[in-house]
Amino acid sequence: MTVNHFLGSLDFLPEEYNTVFSLASRIIDSPMDYANRCSGRLMATLFYEPSTRTRLSFEAAMLRLGGGVISVANAKTSSVSKGESLGDTIRTVGGYADLIVLRHPKEGAAVLAGEYSPVPVINGGDGAREHPTQTLTDLFTIQRFKRRFDGLTVAFCGDLRYGRTVHSLVKVLARYSDVRFILISPPELRLPDRIKREVKGINPAAALEETTRMEDGLKNADILYMTRIQKERFFNEEDYIKLRDTYILTADKLSVASAEMIVMHPLPRVTEIDYAVDADPRAVYFDQARFGMFARMALILHLLADKEGGDA
Repeated sequence: MTVNHFLGSLDFLPEEYNTVFSLASRIIDSPMDYANRCSGRLMATLFYEPSTRTRLSFEAAMLRLGGGVISVANAKTSSVSKGESLGDTIRTVGGYADLIVLRHPKEGAAVLAGEYSPVPVINGGDGAREHPTQTLTDLFTIQRFKRRFDGLTVAFCGDLRYGRTVHSLVKVLARYSDVRFILISPPELRLPDRIKREVKGINPAAALEETTRMEDGLKNADILYMTRIQKERFFNEEDYIKLRDTYILTADKLSVASAEMIVMHPLPRVTEIDYAVDADPRAVYFDQARFGMFARMALILHLLADKEGGDA
């Protein structure tokens, strides 16, 4: 039997994303219709890196679908601390659960897990490589607020070098027509060349503009996607402190932006968005976090239906 996983943001074609989004919207409209869809099912969340939103939204999603959850929230409490390989862990847990959500500090760990797992694996983030379920959340948020993907100008601001949420989202958005990306970062944290090559391979017409000035993105963007400077990706604290406050979005800075622009952020934030911005109707990052639960509910149903050859 073929097992379908969700390991990278390009694993789903636009049509499959649309199927998941339609299901997520139906869940929002009629949540009680889905309250027992996963009765008798079990999801394992294996998180070897810290997480609040991703882990809790997945666990809330499964519980709201009537299923159960088993969890490892710290590698030190698992047999990994005894030297067990990831492959052996996945094989074992796949015998207990119907679905596995994995977050791991090593790039490529989710792909490896997919090779060993007898049940669907969802990548909850692997190193600085990918975060496809955040992309699922981001796309669903964009659909809810902008009602389209074609013709958008998206400004990404902050840590574009290590930001796996950016790496995933920019590749998926490149599939759409007439897209423009404004990449705002200090030189040390520019989007990696390999990601730029992937974007151009997906859509040679995609426009990529690099700048160090936040104002360049604010003036022209339909979406401003803020990211934090990730302390955990730096080898020494001095480099982190030097770059941490490079970009801080304030209410005054937003005055030059379109009234129709939306501000997104995968969260958690540190200093990069002033708390006063929360009151601006263009700030949708907490809506974004809420939509993530519904998108993940739909993803769970979609993958489990595929496993059985059924219909979500």
